[in-house]
Amino acid sequence: MKSSLFVVGLPLVIGGCASTLPPDVVASSAAAEQPSPRPVAYRSPISGYVSRLPVDPKPWRRQNDLQAPANGDDS
Repeated sequence: MKSSLFVVGLPLVIGGCASTLPPDVVASSAAAEQPSPRPVAYRSPISGYVSRLPVDPKPWRRQNDLQAPANGDDS
């Protein structure tokens, strides 16, 4: 029991006494130099709307033949 406490506790104590931080934890100066994002401009939600009218269905056989594999393999 005491040996497992020593094995677990010693790395925690030594790690807590570390004097330097890893480079990925330390803030870099490049983050402060980045420009701010552009302001958001208003865009209407219906700006790209195109009116479409219903049409009669096309023949399904031609549509099916276009989608069928060329060599006729069964899937």
